[in-house]
Amino acid sequence: MTIFPHYIPQSDPPRPPWETLPTMYDLPSDNPEEPGLPDDFHFLQPLLLYLTFQPINWNPELVYSAADLNLYYDLQHPLWYKRPDWFGVVGVKKLYKGEDLRLSYVTWQETANPFVIVELLSPGTEVEDLGTSEKAEDKPPSKWDVYEKILRIPYYIVFSGYTNQLQAFGLVGGHYEPINLTNGRILMPELSLSLGVWQGAFRDIERLWLRWFTLEGELIPEPTEEVAAANERVMIAEQKAEKLAERLRQLGVNPDEME
Repeated sequence: MTIFPHYIPQSDPPRPPWETLPTMYDLPSDNPEEPGLPDDFHFLQPLLLYLTFQPINWNPELVYSAADLNLYYDLQHPLWYKRPDWFGVVGVKKLYKGEDLRLSYVTWQETANPFVIVELLSPGTEVEDLGTSEKAEDKPPSKWDVYEKILRIPYYIVFSGYTNQLQAFGLVGGHYEPINLTNGRILMPELSLSLGVWQGAFRDIERLWLRWFTLEGELIPEPTEEVAAANERVMIAEQKAEKLAERLRQLGVNPDEME
């Protein structure tokens, strides 16, 4: 006699694992020992700033910018550093001493400090980025204090990818003062540039991005935009040439026989 196991019918089948396992929204994406969010936005936004940082009145060979690079600032404490999400420098060569790619930016070995720094707000870094953290003895100073009091960075920009809020601070008399936006942009006449929020697609992702403009408000194109603009100019020129050729044919002139 064959004995069949007794099956208990299930009215609700088990849910698939991709519905029950943690998602990227459930798992931490930061390092508790070094706050910050190494997410897609923190990669793409600095990349856009890097590609469009082209100070018009500076020799391109003396313009440098970097993202997520250690910035050493205190000769008395040579192991102390900050790691800005993005910073730009004018007056230094792209290669360290004209020879090597930089492993970090050591201010006492360089000819200029950063001119502008951008921090992208994260829940774990907001307090330090905005200078509201309590000062602790025998601890490194906050980013705000380093940028304002030690390195004296002329422009300090804070942008939130969550709220799209843009805050700008300029060095006035040794301390930071809020900068009023002009037509939604931060004017930096020393660079002949401005910085503002732009709605558009970068790397096929449509959202609000922080990017560089001219002082007059024209976009500084990144390489793929330059190629697209060049292709569009060629297409327009070809269309004009074809219209002209058609007009000549209507007048009884064969454009193919013209020199």
